[in-house]
Amino acid sequence: MTEAKTSLKRTLIGKVVSDKRSKTVTVLIERRVKHELYGKIVAKSSKYHAHDEKGEYKMGDTIEITESRPISKTKNWVASRLVQKAIVD
Repeated sequence: MTEAKTSLKRTLIGKVVSDKRSKTVTVLIERRVKHELYGKIVAKSSKYHAHDEKGEYKMGDTIEITESRPISKTKNWVASRLVQKAIVD
């Protein structure tokens, strides 16, 4: 019996804020959460370094990143797919 195996790796969607490093993009993940005490919805953000082997993602692109084994001291994520291309004025 062959069943489709669901991935246990986490995926996040965020915006590329830096593509200056070789094979690395910095992705800003923003999420909206309710404040524990006051109940107001506040925006919280985190930055992750993601591995981009071909250097195909540019600043402003919205991409999906997937959790992976540690690639370097700060890189534990891999850029998996392009969600939306950056809008060029």
